[in-house]
Formats: sequence, C-alpha cells, structure tokens
Amino acid sequence: TQVNIVRKISVGPDYMKCMHYVVGQEVLGRSYMIDSIIQEGSSISIYIRKDDEIVKWKEFSSTMPVSIEFKIDF
Repeated sequence: TQVNIVRKISVGPDYMKCMHYVVGQEVLGRSYMIDSIIQEGSSISIYIRKDDEIVKWKEFSSTMPVSIEFKIDF
C-alpha cells in the first residue's frame, strides 16, 4: 500500500480565496502547530500539536472542495 504524505490542503471552491493549511503552520494564536494532514477514508483531517499533545483539529468531508498538495522528495 502506497502512503501519500499530505503537505498542504486548500479548502474552498476558489483556490485564490480559499483557506490554506500547511504542515508546520502555526495556528490558534501561535499556540499550536499543524502536525499532520491525513486522508481518512473519504475525509481529510488536520491534527495539531502543542508540546507533546496531538489533537484532531479539523475534518473536511468529501463534499467540501479541497485541493491537496503532497510532499514530494526528489
């Protein structure tokens, strides 16, 4: 099974006006950092980290327009 590591998602119908979430981005007043973005079945979840605690922060269903950028190392 191939695992694709998501680096960035953009949520919304218009790419130039949508919300962008990137692994490593500071969120919630810089108190948390996006730890990972994971495709879970037909939805996409964003997990955030503060110190050693990781929690699920957001989940987007398959009905939400989302653009996914995968991490590619050459």
